[in-house]
Amino acid sequence: MSKYSKDDILRIVREEKVEFIRMQFTDIFGQMKNVAITASQIEKALNNLIMIDGSSIEGFTRIHESDQYLRPDLDSFVILPWKAQLGKVARLICDVYNADGTPFIGDPRYILKQQLARAEAMGYTFNVGPECEFFLFETDADGRPTTKTGDEASYFDLGPLDHGEGTRREICLSLESMGFEIEASHHEVAAGQHEIDFKYADALTTADNIMTFKFAVKTIAQYNGLHATFMPKPVYGVNGSGMHTNMSLFKNGKNIFADDSDKRGLSKEAYSFIAGLLLHVRGNAAITNPLVNSYKRLVPGYEAPCYLAWSASNRSALIRIPAARGQSTRVELRSPDPCCNPYLCLAVCLAAGLDGMEKHLDVPAEITENIFAMDREARAAHGIDNLPGTLEEAIIAMEADPLPAAVLGPHAYGSYLTGKKKEWDEYRTQVTDWEKQKYMVLY
Repeated sequence: MSKYSKDDILRIVREEKVEFIRMQFTDIFGQMKNVAITASQIEKALNNLIMIDGSSIEGFTRIHESDQYLRPDLDSFVILPWKAQLGKVARLICDVYNADGTPFIGDPRYILKQQLARAEAMGYTFNVGPECEFFLFETDADGRPTTKTGDEASYFDLGPLDHGEGTRREICLSLESMGFEIEASHHEVAAGQHEIDFKYADALTTADNIMTFKFAVKTIAQYNGLHATFMPKPVYGVNGSGMHTNMSLFKNGKNIFADDSDKRGLSKEAYSFIAGLLLHVRGNAAITNPLVNSYKRLVPGYEAPCYLAWSASNRSALIRIPAARGQSTRVELRSPDPCCNPYLCLAVCLAAGLDGMEKHLDVPAEITENIFAMDREARAAHGIDNLPGTLEEAIIAMEADPLPAAVLGPHAYGSYLTGKKKEWDEYRTQVTDWEKQKYMVLY
């Protein structure tokens, strides 16, 4: 059942004296875009008549086929709770359509919808709960971000050590006013690092919520004179930021991952879903961990998963099964980071899990030992492979696995790979400060 009708939105805009509406959508690399309209154009927007030039959006269309239209998801309408200089501002999350009325195949939201339709045809609803981490840094006199935190707190600490506590509280309250159900928020391990967890939902709602979450965090931090970043590894020598992704499949209102007769409380579908994730996790890594910097988080010594293994309890494994069972049974993939495009990330994760279920894949043996304490020989004896170590390795793995290409489709797949190869090439040809400090005098 829909939350809002067109008439509802027109009435709210009028009664609440909304001045501007952001028509938001997401590009192939997970960057939020928008067209801002005044309230006088809201009826036009609700009739799907707001046009964009797709050739100006990276990974969208070529110049001779550039006219595209934004179709708002009416249920995404919300008035933004933070103050604006010129009247109230609302937003609508949009799907991108071609001029002929067909969905744009390169729209990340459409790509996720395609995989959700596949699951629905099998009778499943895909639910996801993310755990989003980020850093709050001070800015300099010119408003540019630094890596200073003014923060001496660590895991679960509170004020006065946690100097970002007030901003984090403000973020939580703002998100709740936008319809989020905040389950927990706390300081993370590194100075200036925070986590806010919101309630799981169907995958499309969750992907929308992740984009809204990042927008809200950055906006409120900026209002408070801070800079929020979801960069996976902004500071050398401390933990990076992840986005642990908790997944479950429901059928007729029942969690199909649960089985009380199994010694771990897991169903055969859950085991096969895990097996599918493990089979494709290297091929999906360029999507779940999309940046050069992503792979500086995925190194030993900082609690981030590096090795392909699963466990019902072991936090050193890539895939963990949290303790809750029954309707709360879920599979936690610990590798994704918050810089990923959430629509594409959830699409490839679902596709990988369904592939495992359709092929009735057997899950490898559970690893209960601390994998971080194992040497290479011990890992090899257990058959434990590694995640890609660089973006280049992830690109190669993506090209070797047919699943990402099938999920993204030729248009988005080609655009995504081209962009990631360009990013890697730019990085590998840079001369970094580390190199100059290491070699300039020595050689």
